Amino acid sequence: MEMMERTPRQVAVKVSPEGDKLITSGAHYLHMSKKDLVEAAVAFYLDARREEMQSGMRELLSELDGSRASRVAMLAGMTRAELDAVGGVEEDR
Repeated sequence: MEMMERTPRQVAVKVSPEGDKLITSGAHYLHMSKKDLVEAAVAFYLDARREEMQSGMRELLSELDGSRASRVAMLAGMTRAELDAVGGVEEDR
């Protein structure tokens, strides 16, 4: 059976009219496409805030203790106390 490679699809990003003007202007004067400018800007922004992102990820991961309840609480956007207050979950065996 032949495996077909999936081509990543492009997605629309909604920005305000003012943001679109900035992107259009910047792309024009930098001689690049709007898509390339947005991708480069996002990469630059996230790189500049890498430590903040890593700190947030570590904080989020610290809430996981290997239990099913911690996973369900995180996915539901609840604290363990809130999950327990609504009946909790049965742990894996």
